[in-house]
Amino acid sequence: MDKLRNYDVSFSGLKNGKHEFKFEIDKTFFQLFDTEQEFTNPRIDVIASLDKHTTFLEFEIKIKGLVELVCDITNENFDYPIENEIKILVNFGEEYDDSNEDVITIPTGDHAFNIAHLIYENVMLSIPMKKISPNVSDEDLKILDQFSPKEIEEEEEEKKEHESDPRWDALRKLKDNN
Repeated sequence: MDKLRNYDVSFSGLKNGKHEFKFEIDKTFFQLFDTEQEFTNPRIDVIASLDKHTTFLEFEIKIKGLVELVCDITNENFDYPIENEIKILVNFGEEYDDSNEDVITIPTGDHAFNIAHLIYENVMLSIPMKKISPNVSDEDLKILDQFSPKEIEEEEEEKKEHESDPRWDALRKLKDNN
C-alpha cells in the first residue's frame, strides 16, 4: 500500500473550491497490482479534478492514453486508445465504505484520498473483450466468419426448436383448453 501513496490526493490543506492533480501512468503503476494485464506498454495521462466542499469532496477523474494489445485474429500488436471519465463523491464517516459505486465514505480523520484503485479499475474496464486490430482487412473477417463455428451452433439450435418434448405438448394442450 505504501507504493500506492504516489496516487494520494491530499485535500487537508486545500481551500474549498476546484483543484487539479495530474498523473502519468505506465507499466510500473500496473506492477503495483498483483494481477495479470491483457495489455502492455501503457501510456496514460490522468487528470483528477477535486471540487472540495466543507462536508464532502467531488472527484472527476479523466483517463486518456494508449495501451498495446495483441490482436485476437492476426496476433499482431496494436495501440488501442483509452478515454474514460468517472465521477465520485467522497463523504466523511466512521469507517471506509465503498459499497456504493458512486459514493465512497472515508474516515473523518483522513487527510488524503487514494485514487489508484479507481484509475486501475477504469483502465481495466476500458479494455475490450474482443481485441481486433484496425489493420485487419474485411477479407480476413469474411474468411474468419466463414469458418466460424457459429453456423453449426445455430443449425443445432434450430433443430432443437423444431423438436418438441411430448411432456410440454401435453401441458400446452391443457393450457389451450382453458
